[in-house]
Amino acid sequence: MIRHTLREELARVLPPEQVLYEEPMDRHCSFRTGGAADAFVCVHTEKELIDLLALLRAQEEPFFLLGKGTNLLIGDGGYRGVIVTAVEPARSGPPALAQISVEGNRLKAGAGATLKAAAMAAVANGLAGLEFAAGIPGTVGGGLVMNAGAYDGEMKQVVRSVRLLMPDGQIRICTGPEMEFGYRTSILRRIPAVALEAELELSPGDPAAIGARIAELDRQRREKQPLEYPSAGSTFKRPEGLFAGKLIMDAGLRGYRVGDAQVSEKHCGFIINRGGATSAQIRQLIEEVQEKVYADAGVRLEREVIYLGDF
Repeated sequence: MIRHTLREELARVLPPEQVLYEEPMDRHCSFRTGGAADAFVCVHTEKELIDLLALLRAQEEPFFLLGKGTNLLIGDGGYRGVIVTAVEPARSGPPALAQISVEGNRLKAGAGATLKAAAMAAVANGLAGLEFAAGIPGTVGGGLVMNAGAYDGEMKQVVRSVRLLMPDGQIRICTGPEMEFGYRTSILRRIPAVALEAELELSPGDPAAIGARIAELDRQRREKQPLEYPSAGSTFKRPEGLFAGKLIMDAGLRGYRVGDAQVSEKHCGFIINRGGATSAQIRQLIEEVQEKVYADAGVRLEREVIYLGDF
């Protein structure tokens, strides 16, 4: 529960409509599960974000930066602390932290912008290289944390620089190599900095051809992935030289269930919520799949999905 003194401080730095208490988190993550957060705070500008994080750190209040919640499993007991997001729209339009601009071959996108919006802005300006991101249901900020990728593309290939808010409140510019991008990781998994904006370097291209490539990748996703059910996308990282989905299928786990949590019959790399799953059931299923695949193939699957809160 949020202390009364912190409530007063939050009211001082943010408009009241941007702070929600005891907010159910199943509204804000793609698994559609999870209990309530003590507080759920929407920030619209860099100043709001900087002031808020300075306050939370000074008060030693736990917090978590939330994008679209597409790689996250939040416990049924909720989150004891403050969830901070830049995704919720401002009344007057997209928040400043979600703005996108293009100059020449370079596209700048705020951390709160969706990857799809960034990819479509690239298409509109005849820029190629971001097609892989159009179907990833997350934000630019989340994509930087995880080095998001699909269909042989990843953020590492296009990021020129990133503006970071460091824990001491200073702004630091990191080049692409300084971001330490790796397979589903970056420097942001190692240090408690926050991405504010990314500058991407793309290539001139024919808008029609770029759009056609995005449409083809979208067709492949719909054909191969269980997009009709809530999920967090690929549940496990790809083992080197192998495929998580095939290992799960070979272990006889296609359609395997714990309550309403299920290994997708369409793509075994996905764990889905068939409608009434709890976070506890999803977590149990994830861990049972890990155990059974290890027993069958001797491979320990590593989660992509992040666990957050009280289970």
